[in-house]
This record gives sequence, C-alpha cells and structure tokens, in this order.
Amino acid sequence: MATDRAEPGLLDRTSATSELGEDWRRLTRRATAIALVMSPAPFIWLHSVEGYSLAWSLAATFAIVVAFRGAVELAIRRLMPWPSLYGTDDPELKEEDVIARRRVSFWRAVFRLLVFVVVVLTMIWVVRLLIPGGSTSWIDSATAIYDSIKGFVQGQQLVGLLFSLPIFFLFNALIFIGPMMLIGVSQMRGFEPGDADWGVRLADVRGQDEAKEEVNRVVTLWQSGEAFEQAGGRRERGLLFLGAPGTGKTMLAKAIATGFNCPFVSMPGSGFQQTFIGMDAVIVRWLARKAKKLARKWGGQCIVFIDEIDAVGMRRAALGGGASYTAARIEESLFYGPFGALNPTGDMILETRAWRDRLFAQREPAPEPRGLGRIFNQGGGAFPGMMGGGGQLALNQLLVVMDGIDNPPFFRRLFTNWTNTLLDASYIIPAKAGRFSLRVPRPKPRKDQIYFIGATNVPISQLDPALTRPGRMGRHVWLRTPTKVDRKDILDLYIGKVAHEPELDEAKKRDELARITGGYSPAMLEQVCSMALTYAHADGRERFDSGDILEAMTTVESGTAVNIEYPEEDTRAVAVHESGHAAASHVYMKGTESTRISIRMRGESLGHHQAAEQVEHFSQWRSDQMATLIWGLGAMAAERVFYGQTTSGVGGDIQTVTRLAALMVGAAGMGPEPLDLGDAVDAKEEDRVLRRFEEIGLKLMNRTGSVQDHDVAASVLMDRDKRSLAAQLVGQAYVTAHNFVRQNRKGIEKIADEVVARREIYGDELVELLDGAKLEPARLDLLEEQTWPML
Repeated sequence: MATDRAEPGLLDRTSATSELGEDWRRLTRRATAIALVMSPAPFIWLHSVEGYSLAWSLAATFAIVVAFRGAVELAIRRLMPWPSLYGTDDPELKEEDVIARRRVSFWRAVFRLLVFVVVVLTMIWVVRLLIPGGSTSWIDSATAIYDSIKGFVQGQQLVGLLFSLPIFFLFNALIFIGPMMLIGVSQMRGFEPGDADWGVRLADVRGQDEAKEEVNRVVTLWQSGEAFEQAGGRRERGLLFLGAPGTGKTMLAKAIATGFNCPFVSMPGSGFQQTFIGMDAVIVRWLARKAKKLARKWGGQCIVFIDEIDAVGMRRAALGGGASYTAARIEESLFYGPFGALNPTGDMILETRAWRDRLFAQREPAPEPRGLGRIFNQGGGAFPGMMGGGGQLALNQLLVVMDGIDNPPFFRRLFTNWTNTLLDASYIIPAKAGRFSLRVPRPKPRKDQIYFIGATNVPISQLDPALTRPGRMGRHVWLRTPTKVDRKDILDLYIGKVAHEPELDEAKKRDELARITGGYSPAMLEQVCSMALTYAHADGRERFDSGDILEAMTTVESGTAVNIEYPEEDTRAVAVHESGHAAASHVYMKGTESTRISIRMRGESLGHHQAAEQVEHFSQWRSDQMATLIWGLGAMAAERVFYGQTTSGVGGDIQTVTRLAALMVGAAGMGPEPLDLGDAVDAKEEDRVLRRFEEIGLKLMNRTGSVQDHDVAASVLMDRDKRSLAAQLVGQAYVTAHNFVRQNRKGIEKIADEVVARREIYGDELVELLDGAKLEPARLDLLEEQTWPML
C-alpha cells in the first residue's frame, strides 16, 4: 500500500523535472539568440571606432559575446531553481544538467576573478589619487600596472626565477625529506618475474591443508577470474594471514609469489614507521606507485605483501578494543620456561592448542629494522617533539590506497575535466554532432590489479576493522600451530629430503615422531632432520636413525641438555617424582598420551614429564581440570609414599595446583567432587569428610601470591568461601593421588627403575612402559582411616 501511494508522487516529480528542464532549454536558447543578435555592435565599435584589426576585433567580439552569455546564465540560475534529477532516468537531461553546471562553475570563477581584479585596481587608483601629482584616471592607473607587469614578464629575471625556484625547492625537500624517505624505501623490495626464486611451491607448505585450499581458491581467481567477473562476481582485493609466529605465513606468501609469476613487492610493517608525522603516508603512496608501475609493466597484476601488518594496522584508539568474557585457560596464567611448563620447576608439560599458540607467540623474535633502518632511528625512532609518526597516517593512507586502486588516472581525469569545461563554457561547440560526441570521453580505470597480502600474529580483534572488512583484506586465512597430524605431514617432507634408515618410513614410527615433537614449528622440524644427519655423518654413517633424531631433539629444545650425573639418591628421587606425574597422567587424564619422561637437566629443571592431547579440545570439562590437579600432585604423593617426606621440588607443583584450583572456583564456577558415602551415612558425616578435604587442601595450598601484584589466584583466595572450595578441590585431588600411588606402588617403582636406567624415554616406548605397569585407578573408602594421608 505504501508503495502504491509513493509511485504517483514519484511520477509527479519526474513530470515536473521534465517540464522544468524543457523551460531551461527554451530560456538558454533565447539567451544565446540575444547574444548573437547583439554581437555586431561590439565588433563595429572595436573595428571602426577603436581601429583594431579584423582578427583582434573578431576575437574580442567572441569574448564579449561569450562573457555576456555566461553572465546571463549566472543571472538566470540565481533567479530560477535547478531542475531536480532525483528519480529521472533520462540520459539526455542528465547530460544537459552536467553541461549547465560546468558552465556556471566556470563563469562564476571568471567573474569572481574579474571582480577581484577590479577591486584591487580601484584600491591602487585611490592610493594614487592621495599622492600629490598622481594620476586621476582609473584607466591610466590600470594601464600603468599592466605595463609594469608586462615589462616584468618579458624580462629575463622572471625566466630565471621560474627555473631556479623549483630547483631550490626540490633540493631543500631532498635534503630534509630524502634521508627519511630512504629509510622506508630501502625496506621496500620489488621483485619482477625472473629476478628471484624462493624455491617454495604451494606443495612445500605442509600441515596447513585448509589454509592452502582457501589460498588456492583466491589465487585461481586472481590469475584467471574473467569468467567469474563476467558472471557478476568480484575478485578479492586482499588476503590476511593470521597465526602464531612460525606457522608458515611468510612461506605461504613466498609460495604464492613463486607460483603466481607476477611482480611481488615485499614491505615490513615497521617500514611505515617514520620519524616525522606525515612521512609514513608518503611511504604508503610510494609503495602504491611502485606496485602500479610494476603491474603496468607485467600484464596488469602485482602482489603487495606486508609482513607484520599489525605494526601499521592496529585498531585505532578511538574505536576501542573488543573485550572477551571467556574464562581464561590455564595456559594464560600457568606457563613457565622456554617450553611452557605448567609449574615453575618445569617438569609438567601438557600439549594443547592453547599451549602451542602461547609457545609459538613466546618464540617471536623482536622486530628489527631492515636496510637503512638499522642505521637511522636508533633512538627509538623519534626526535623530541616530532611525534614519531604517532598520527597513524600510514593506516589511513593505506586504506585510501586500497580503495583507490580502481580510480582513473589523476592527470587524465584533470585533462578531461578542464578540456570539457572550456568547451562547454564557450557555447560554440555542441556536446554532440549527431551520434558523435564532441567531448573528451570520460577516463576509465586502468585494468591493473593490485592484490594485497598481510601477515600478522595478533588476534584479528586487535586490527582495525576498516582494514579487515570486505573489499580490503576481507579474506582471512588462519594458520594454526602444527598439530600431530600437521607435524606428521611436515616430517614426511623433511625426512624425505635427507638420507635416513628405512625404519623411519614406517607409519608407526612417523606417528610416534609426530607425537613426541609437540610444540615444534616447521623450521624446528627441518632443523632436527638436518641435525640428525649431522650426527650420523659424525659417526661415519650415511643415514640417520631414530636415535639420531632423539639426540637432535634434545639439542634443539632450549639448548643441549646438561649431562650432569646426579648423586644416586637424587637420581632415584627425581625418577620417582617424574614417574608419579607420568603414572597419574596415564590413568586419570583421559584423552591425553604421555610423549616423554626425562631426568636429564634442562635449565633449572632436573627432569620433566610431557603429555599431549590426542584430540584437540577448545574447552575443558570439570573432570579434565580435576585430572590435571591429580597429575600435578602425583609426584608429591609418590615422594611421600616412597620416602615418607617430600623434596623442595614439589613447590612448583603445589603452586600450579593452587592456581588451577583457584581459577576453577573463581573463574569457571567449578566446585569439589560430589561425595557418595552410601545411604547409611548422614549429612554430618559428609560435612566432616569435606572439612577433612579442606584441612588437607589448606595445608598444601601455596599462598605466596599477593593481590597487589594483580595475582588472579590471590584475589580468588581472599574470599573465604571460595578459598574453602578451592581447598576442598586440592584436598580431594591429593587424597586421590596418594591412594593411587599407594595402591600402585610396584607399578610406579617399575617405571622409576626404567627411567633411572635410561634417563629419557620417548613415544611408544613410554606408552608401552606405562601400559606394562598395570596401573589401576585408586579405590577410595573415605570412611576408612587409612585412606587419609598424614601430613
């Protein structure tokens, strides 16, 4: 109904616009006729009265007639409304409106200039009148000024200034801006097809099948997407690679550059950061100019790769940041050492997706300037008072450049505008002669296609939304940290490139290697394979075996393991400690698998046990968190069961368990295990059992944190009720771990003996050792006194 009522109004507007446009046509034709009728009068006056030549008289008459026509046009436009073209589809009416507006704009500027000149001459004339003996004629005053300007223009002094001033200006600009421009431009590397070969193909990028498939779709459209565009589609302008450091973002960009066979321009994000405000925007314009130049030279396509684009594309302060209300994972607060142990002593390592992301982010090297940037900007990149480019102009200019790639060339647009405006303002040359246009055709955008690829390791929420929206870098490709399946794929590539024993080609062995290399980046896996071959050649062998790989892993991981011989009793104690961790993990942590147990010193850790999730999980159940508590306290329980006391090495385990229990209660709303004491037990007995759990937990909990240090766990434990719940969680976990070790003492002793003998056990051998120990979950009878450990 609303549409039906609106249509008559639209038709009325269209009809009124057509009538008003027709009135304008008649009025302008009459104005032109009047100007032509009056044209003989100025010609006769100029030629016969003033004595000008025929050519000058005709030229002056033409100028007067056209000026009169322009004045009439301005007067009419002041008195009558412009016809509204809203809702009008008549191309002829629109073209006439464009011509009319051009004429008005041109003659308005001419008459404004004329008024300005007349006012200035009048003021000079008045001043000359005030001078004794000065001229009293306005014409004489104007003529004198004209003669002075004419003499100056015809003299040689003006010619010298016209040549010298631009040169001096250019020299000053180069002296002041040149060195700073050189810092940014030197980091801008352009490669044409045939200039460089990175030796990287898309098939060499392993472990990122989904990312490669997504990139392959986009690049295919970049190369031959004409049919796609003809069908109404639009090619993606840019790709954004997201992922932790070391996941292969730069390698994937090199693979695209190698296979795409088009110019490739590389630029680090830090290259846009300049000393003075505004210089960063100049660098962006220079980058766009270089890319367009290469694209025109090589068939109209060029790729611009901006590494670490977060240096220029971070979310602007006025937009704020997106807050996350998801409960924190334990890896965010329990992450120690170069391999992200859960405890400060470094002997509990659990491979999860969040652990890999945090580990890869920790390995990111500090950004270093390239090229001349290593020499300049050593003082933090800014001089006092110069703001150091803090205006974020580079981001704004980059957004403009990405949008403006499809614009017609600037000088061609300028030439078309000026030429058509002069032709329209002359009132002589019509817009069309039949079907042929007598105007310069509108310029169209070049066919050049500039594609942008950005790489960053920060979350996408921290990047400016104007940069990541569709039409700019709207296609997002996430590169994950290598999972076990990814590592197996990567090992297939690198092991296949070097000489190795046939045993390493077995599927079971490859699967084992993928499991025990948790947290390894593709570069680390390549280094391990190369180093293993080095060890084999040092022993006089042509091929490396699994033992060489294990030795190479030991060297790669946070340096060479320290070959220190512990005293016999210390060796046994460390083995019992790590065996307690391994046994508890093997029984209680469902869905995880032990990958390594070691009593070799690394850093400050005397040994460690490492496990990995068999299937990636993005959240954890309460039972998973409880199993982690038991894993953490398994070593303490083993020391107490075997020795009747504990070493100082359990301090890190207790700290981790305390923080985890506090996060479970304070952040995730998880409480203690529900009790099942049987129907014959009353509520008072259950309360007594819970109080005993709480007492044990309070004795074990680490309370060295401080709220003043912004310690989340300390903040939770300040609350009496939450502290009670956290203590009950710790108490339940320790009672379970204590009874588990007590009931499986022989099996754990067998594990410890093997660890003492071999010092380090990996993969399938460790799993077989744990399976052979015949470990069973603890059987708890909370009403029996022997169940409760003595602390």
